[in-house]
Amino acid sequence: MPYFAEDMVEFLKGTEQLILVGTKPPVSFFAYPGKPGWLTPDGCETLILATAQQDGVHALEALASELNAPAAPALVQQAARPTLPTGGQFNAHTIGAALGALMPENAIVSDEAATSGFACYAPTAGVAPVDWLGLTGGSIGQGVPLAAGAAVACPDRKVVCLSGDGGGMYTLQALWTMAREKLDVVTVVFSNRKYLILQVELMRVGAGNPGRRALDLLDLSNPDLNWVQLANGMGVEASRATTQEEFNHQFAAAAKARGPHLIEAVI
Repeated sequence: MPYFAEDMVEFLKGTEQLILVGTKPPVSFFAYPGKPGWLTPDGCETLILATAQQDGVHALEALASELNAPAAPALVQQAARPTLPTGGQFNAHTIGAALGALMPENAIVSDEAATSGFACYAPTAGVAPVDWLGLTGGSIGQGVPLAAGAAVACPDRKVVCLSGDGGGMYTLQALWTMAREKLDVVTVVFSNRKYLILQVELMRVGAGNPGRRALDLLDLSNPDLNWVQLANGMGVEASRATTQEEFNHQFAAAAKARGPHLIEAVI
């Protein structure tokens, strides 16, 4: 489903029945003035096949068996990796393409890249199967500790953490846990030096022209954050990428090595 509430309303328009498996009914995660909080259309019937505390996979398998549904899925994503980008621009889109080209097999992705993360979905769609752990709403700060938890739970798998610099600042102490426990996590910080998702939300609540002082509260420059030093201070090896070639080299090396590593991608 789309991320923003108004897009989700449009996506669900005309839905007559919604069957939930391991999740709750879709609602807006902020109270937007003049916009609905409950996102299913009037008259839509909501049925719960399995709650989040129940075995959703088993419930779907039982349902398929009862209905004699085909065992093979009707739509399977074709395996395809994008060409590794070189030269030219260096931004969230080219980083997404590099991740698609270099993503380790059987990886676990902890995604809290927020505005930058949208650029990573399409180019990574055809990589070898990975588990992709996304946001559970409008939270900020879950990405780095979620990656640490995934690495503790699955020490035999590479974990890739995609984090915005704003979100990462909420919980960067999880880097110390990665160093202490020698967790196999590559953290990519999309460093645009602003809380861009909060700037977007400020516009979406109808703030109009909020003024310089309000925007300064969502700015992460003056001084710029130095994620290499922040990571080093927590005991994590780190590097900074300002070009596509630097990022390609750093991510490829970190993906092959074991232990925690952070890449500050300055975009």
